[in-house]
Amino acid sequence: MQIKQFEDKNLSHYSYAIISNHEMALIDPARNPQPYYDFAKQHSARIVAVIETHPHADFVSCHKEIAQNTGATVYVSKLLGAEYPHQTFDEGDALLLGHVTLKALNTPGHSPDSISIVAIDEDGTEKAVFTGDTLFIGDCGRPDLRENVGAIMAAKTELAKQMYHSLRNKLMTLHNDVEVYPAHGAGSLCGKGLSVLNRSTIGTEKISNWSLQKMSEEEFIGKLLEGQPFVPKYFPFDVSLNKKGADDFEKSILKIKKTNASSPVMTDTSVTIIDTRPQAEFKKGHLKNAINLVSSSSFETWLGSIVNPGEPFYLIAENEEQLEVLLARIAKIGYEKQILMAISGTIGTITMDYFDPDELRKNELSFTILDIRNPSEVEINKIFKSSINIPLYELRDRLQELPGDKPVVVHCAGGLRSAAGSSIVDSKFNGVVNVYDLGEDVKSFQ
Repeated sequence: MQIKQFEDKNLSHYSYAIISNHEMALIDPARNPQPYYDFAKQHSARIVAVIETHPHADFVSCHKEIAQNTGATVYVSKLLGAEYPHQTFDEGDALLLGHVTLKALNTPGHSPDSISIVAIDEDGTEKAVFTGDTLFIGDCGRPDLRENVGAIMAAKTELAKQMYHSLRNKLMTLHNDVEVYPAHGAGSLCGKGLSVLNRSTIGTEKISNWSLQKMSEEEFIGKLLEGQPFVPKYFPFDVSLNKKGADDFEKSILKIKKTNASSPVMTDTSVTIIDTRPQAEFKKGHLKNAINLVSSSSFETWLGSIVNPGEPFYLIAENEEQLEVLLARIAKIGYEKQILMAISGTIGTITMDYFDPDELRKNELSFTILDIRNPSEVEINKIFKSSINIPLYELRDRLQELPGDKPVVVHCAGGLRSAAGSSIVDSKFNGVVNVYDLGEDVKSFQ
């Protein structure tokens, strides 16, 4: 048995290929199927199965596309209510892959329809468990993503209770030597304290993972629900899309209209513009309604937190190469159909002035200071006493809370989010009030 882990660093996502006797199964594949096709070809293997541990909230899977192109069977829990051709795969079900047996365990908690997959070798030894978003390295999945979406909706308290029992009655009963392969690592918003490690063992997790320690059900529920990160706007959308099955990755991208800055076709000037150019370039000149969402490792997450599912937008990148990269990344969260036009190059004449941080040091009260960090960050360290806290993921919906009697200075923790935040606020005031981005200079105040 050969196990290959694939990693999408931007979404902190792990997917897997298992090969035995030239047959290959995939678990929780990402949107782009090509790496899996390449791996199968490299090892002269045939993809015969795709297993989804649950309908993912933070990325779009290519399970439907792979099944259509290879003839592989998609296996999911019957509780998922999948709207594409599939085979149900629940407790008591097993799949023979070459000389390996893949056994399903129902492990609800992150979602009502979550399953884990145990890999058993030809000698009958349980070697690995693929835990999806149930058990992470150092943490377990959050239970608050399925209250209003999915075939089965469940309150977070009930799911937290189910998580308590799934961990203890299903996964902790496995042998200590069984290797743990989760669907996510550090940085994922599907949990709150994931390790940077990409794999572990049941025995190690019993010692080091807080969620597997001895505690009452009530105590566990309290700890699990406390301090979970925010839920990006696109999460419920992706659950529904994965339940339905997404369109082919490359075909979806090819349908996007593209042009360059010398001949843009933008028919609706009221539509949001996502301008991904570096902050300095954006401030030299941009278009009205442009949000400076700089291309970064967290680009997909912030795009899906700022832009609503179904909301049309224009996309701007500094060059054609960068544009192609971003289109592929946007497709990973299923937003590619919302792009009215993808534009490469420098465009726009609206400028934003450089802000001298010494002006803030002289008199904080002469500015409205907007802190767009997450509430948990502010609780740990409130940088400016007089600041207003509206996190970036809520900013577009709460702009009316900002007074218009003083210049506005926007800050985050290091400058990345404040580029987006200041551009959002600047569009609201439209030149009536001066808006400044404190940028990286915020570090000198901490």
